[in-house]
Amino acid sequence: MEYISSLDKVYSLPEKRNISILGCTGSIGISTLEVIERKRDIFSVVALGAGKNIYKLAEQAINFRPKYLCVKYEDLIDPLKELLPQDYRPQILTGIDGYNTLATLEEAHIIVLAISGAAGLRPIVKAIEKGKVVALANKESLVLAGPIIKKLCKKTGATILPIDSEHNAIFQILEGKDIGEVKKIILTASGGPFFGKDKEFLKNVTKEMALKHPNWSMGPKITIDSATLMNKGLEVIEAYYLFGLDLDKIQVAIHRESIIHSMVEFCDGSIIAQMGLPDMKLPIAYCLSYPKRLNFKWEKLDLFDIGTLSFFKPDIKLFPMLKLAQMALEAGQSYVIALNAANEVAVEAFLSGKIRFLDIGELNKMVLEMHTPKTVSSLEDILEIDAYTRELAEKLIKGF
Repeated sequence: MEYISSLDKVYSLPEKRNISILGCTGSIGISTLEVIERKRDIFSVVALGAGKNIYKLAEQAINFRPKYLCVKYEDLIDPLKELLPQDYRPQILTGIDGYNTLATLEEAHIIVLAISGAAGLRPIVKAIEKGKVVALANKESLVLAGPIIKKLCKKTGATILPIDSEHNAIFQILEGKDIGEVKKIILTASGGPFFGKDKEFLKNVTKEMALKHPNWSMGPKITIDSATLMNKGLEVIEAYYLFGLDLDKIQVAIHRESIIHSMVEFCDGSIIAQMGLPDMKLPIAYCLSYPKRLNFKWEKLDLFDIGTLSFFKPDIKLFPMLKLAQMALEAGQSYVIALNAANEVAVEAFLSGKIRFLDIGELNKMVLEMHTPKTVSSLEDILEIDAYTRELAEKLIKGF
């Protein structure tokens, strides 16, 4: 067992840190800026990268005045400029080349990668090739390219700090510990909005129902993944690569209160948990300030208010996505890439009303059954499998 990257790079960072944020208008990006807002004496924003939401980007840019901005398309540049004051003229970049630039800026001490889905893959590879410190909120990049990213980290000395609350919890617990003494890690899951429901209920789930997460405020894609338990399946794969654990040492427990963010069981039987309110600002702040902890004045956990903590085994018959992710990992890297691509297409199809909730799992299962294993040795291999699988999934959707 070995953590995916060295931490030497982050230990040498200055106390005052410049931050580049890719995915600034999403939930993680917004939370990151809330953390920075509270500690402007320590953090400054040098770059903000968004997709198409130029109104939110302009609002953020006016507040933090970064030197660089990035949007997805060139035709958004002029409308964005019109939203900015005359005395503020940042360099505006576009597309994948722009995101790659934001991921490799010389003046940026930490790159926050919060672009959702497979779109975050190229920027993280560029950042790691540059030897950057990456605060990672895009689990799909590790799911798709875990072996490649690990190899690159060793070559360049880049550092990955996990923002995902579960992996951040494990990272905190393992600090200063001998990872060889770990018996297993326990990833907690809220169970989503449909915990305890039966199949008949799930047949009639609407988009609005699936987007009502009981504990967390997240973007639509990850919220649907939470409802299907696919999110936890992706997190199992992410943990596999981050911490170098065998699959049988990664366990999932349904924990409805979302207070314990994950646990580690050691060889002597001790179990250590990391706890806190379900607020992504906590793991974000830990990554931005690591290895120090900063004093933030926000709502803190009161165990007397919580009262009871509950734990359940996941129902893999009713929610098969967790098992599908584990099976894909065991089958080989190309299966993992195919599953992720199929799931992104399926979730988008559900959100747009093309398929039903239970069809998400059915489509993913069909894609895995039809997948032919392929060798994965480069970024191009990953993107080729990803593109082919998306096309296949789109064709299958027409038959639903």
